[in-house]
Amino acid sequence: MHPSSVLFQGKRQPLLLPACDHYAGSSKLMRKSMALQEELGPVFDITFDCEDGAATGTELEHARLVAELINSSGNRFDRIGARVHDPRSPHFAADVATIMGAAAARLAYLVIPKVDSVSDVRKVIEFVNRHAHAGGHTRLIPIHVLIETHGALHDAWDIAALPQVECLSFGIMDFVSAHYGAVPAAAMRTPGQFTHPLVVRAKLDIAAACHAHGKVPSHNVTTDIRDTAVVANDATRAGGEFGYTRMWSIHPDQIKPIVKAFTPRLSEVNEAAAILNEAMQANWGPISQHGRLHDRASYRYYWTVLQRAKLAGLGLPEAAMALLTPAAPLPDPNPCS
Repeated sequence: MHPSSVLFQGKRQPLLLPACDHYAGSSKLMRKSMALQEELGPVFDITFDCEDGAATGTELEHARLVAELINSSGNRFDRIGARVHDPRSPHFAADVATIMGAAAARLAYLVIPKVDSVSDVRKVIEFVNRHAHAGGHTRLIPIHVLIETHGALHDAWDIAALPQVECLSFGIMDFVSAHYGAVPAAAMRTPGQFTHPLVVRAKLDIAAACHAHGKVPSHNVTTDIRDTAVVANDATRAGGEFGYTRMWSIHPDQIKPIVKAFTPRLSEVNEAAAILNEAMQANWGPISQHGRLHDRASYRYYWTVLQRAKLAGLGLPEAAMALLTPAAPLPDPNPCS
């Protein structure tokens, strides 16, 4: 049996997304990010930003541009999403109507900022779906929710449980600001973002909520856009210490360090392929390799390693590629029935 069939029997497989979510707002930066994605491949997602990207008075024009670019030939991989204005903004409804009406067929996901509760998210999903269905689209658009208010953090587990929600992102700057000086500005950046108790609690709650429901936790931005070593360090800590599998980028120079930090090492990929191939030969029963016991719990871990490596565009050994090839359907024993 193929790993995807045997390791998650009766369970939904955890969602996996490219490790980097690159935000772009202006026309110039959106087009530049599309060109970079065409060059590097779908190893990172792009989020076109209506909330912070539109100049005052040009919100509708900007939303139309977002839809136009998503529908363009430059969107080669259909891995471009959009962040709309928050649900209480006068521009929210127009953003959703414009983007869903024109680009729902190719929109990868919709990012919703500044919600206060799971009730807010449910209402947004209903609104988005109404516009999708009105345009003749039956596909449910994946929803990414920004957790940046006290209420959203309180309801993070319930938000992650919503079937259409795919990802929770931590909005650290708005979250820290919501404490009105009780949390220092230093907690918005390294090292404070990894040590301040209230920020650490928020990050861990979001990651735990996502993993409990098979969703993707996305780490906040690194505001230092000049020093790629800081970005790499933040991404490494986000993944290794806090359980995040995705991270925002706000500058093209941040994309490669983020992708690299979240990409499994080739040695781990080779180990995963060896363990899974031996497990397959043992019909997925327990095995011993190099004096260590492995069973289906560790098989699920190593299966995820291979999938993450593939998403990152890592050159995989033949043994790993064979495992990742979808299982062929069994022949019909009664072809004439």
